[in-house]
Parts: sequence; C-alpha cells; structure tokens
Amino acid sequence: MLAKMETATVAFKTSLAAMAFSFWGYSGALAADAATEEQLTEVPDPSRFGRIGEKLAEWHVVAGGGAMIQPEYEGSDEFKVTPVPFVSATLFDTLTVDPTGATLEVFERDAFELSARLGYELGRQEDDSDHLRGMGDIDFGATVGAKAAVELGPVEFFALLDKTIGGSEGLVGRVGLEVTQPVSESLILGASASAVVADENHMQAYFGVSAEQATRSGLKRHDASAGLKRADFSLSATYSINQNWIVRGEAQLGVLLGDAADSPVVMEKLQPSAMLLVGYKF
Repeated sequence: MLAKMETATVAFKTSLAAMAFSFWGYSGALAADAATEEQLTEVPDPSRFGRIGEKLAEWHVVAGGGAMIQPEYEGSDEFKVTPVPFVSATLFDTLTVDPTGATLEVFERDAFELSARLGYELGRQEDDSDHLRGMGDIDFGATVGAKAAVELGPVEFFALLDKTIGGSEGLVGRVGLEVTQPVSESLILGASASAVVADENHMQAYFGVSAEQATRSGLKRHDASAGLKRADFSLSATYSINQNWIVRGEAQLGVLLGDAADSPVVMEKLQPSAMLLVGYKF
C-alpha cells in the first residue's frame, strides 16, 4: 500500500511539472480562475465553518481533487491515469502556495508584475517505464526562480526562469501567453501557448544517453545540447456550479523539439494530457 501511495504521489508531482504547464501547472490556473470567479459569483459565506472557515476564506483557499491521464514519462508513448489531490491558498494577495510550490509577488506596477518562485523538480526513475531500464535515476531537486508578467486585459504575457538545486542541476526557462475569458456568470474559458528552453545539464539528464547508459540500456548514444526543448498548448474550461463548488477540465498538447525530440529516450514527440478537477472555494 505504501509503495502504491508513493507511486501515486510521484505521478501527481510529475504531472504538475509536465503541465506547467501550463505553465505553472493546473493548481495556479485553478486558483487564478477561482479568483476571477469571485468577481462573477456571490462570495461564499465563511461563517458556516466558524472561525476556521472565516480564516480559510480570508486566505482564498481552494481544495479538491480529480484525475489526470498523461504519458508515463516525458517522451513516452504509453499513458497512465493518476489521482490528483489539490489545495491552493493565497495569503495577503501576495503569497500563493499550492502543490507546485510557492510564489511571492515582489514588485508590481501598472500591468507589470515580478515574482519569486520556490518549487521542486521530481526527477525520473528508470522503473517508470521498461524503455528506461539501464538509464539510471534522476534525483529529486529543489528549484528557485523568478517570473515576470505583463497583463493586458484578458491576456497575460509571461517569462520565467527556474534553477534546479540537486537533481539535474539544470536551468529551465519558459515564455508564453495565457488568455482567461469569462463567457458567462458561471463559465470561464482559458487558453495558453508557451515554449520551453533548457540548459545542457537539464537536456543531458533527461534526453541524453551517455556511453555507459548506452551499454546498460541498449539505446543509441546521444548528446543533448542546450536549446529549445518543447512547445505547449492548452485549453481549459472552469464551471462554477454554485458559490462554493468549481469543476475544471483541461487538455494540453506538448511537442518535443530539437535534441529532446531526437533522443532515443523519446518514443513519441507529441505529448498529450488531460485532467478533470473538482474544487471547493472557502
């Protein structure tokens, strides 16, 4: 049972990294939509939970769960379905904490915002897929970084950079745009497009095959250089059932590029995924 729980946890965190997608993963997107919906629907009555409920409402807490279907690893042609737990809280309108980590707003002027980020990179286990046998494991690592964004109406243009401490010791950047548009009092639609670049450490860790790894795994030797790693596109819909309950669906397509796409580790360049979540706004 413990092994199954650990596997589910790893799968969940891996899905967050991959859908960061979305940028920032489904959690940031759900929290953002929840904040937008507060302007469209009646604010929940926190008194029903007493003092605890009032504090949760003050912190803009959203909790829930759902399921996701995604590749077994980045580059796999086989899929798995995993449960997705979810909790997000925004404190003092500047600090957001969710399953992907924490984001702190450090500067804001007009439409521009600069934030500091703290998160993690789960790495990869060779037993995630039979195709990875002999490749060895990529260890867990903490990430620190920054995000800059400009918001123009419903469109946000963003750029972020994360450095991994431990694990791949890599540097990963993402640039893109995200559109969030309410179409009724209950329904919000969203779309995003972004490109991911990575340094040599990250690319070699996840897509390179050293001479030793080639001998153990039977895969062809491959050097993965710094550069463009993938492009991501997503569509989402968030429906507010009532003043508390939210249902969110999201579909994403990732396209591996450059040395990542050419890697013998990769079985499929197109990386689709989808999820369905139910959340409760306090």
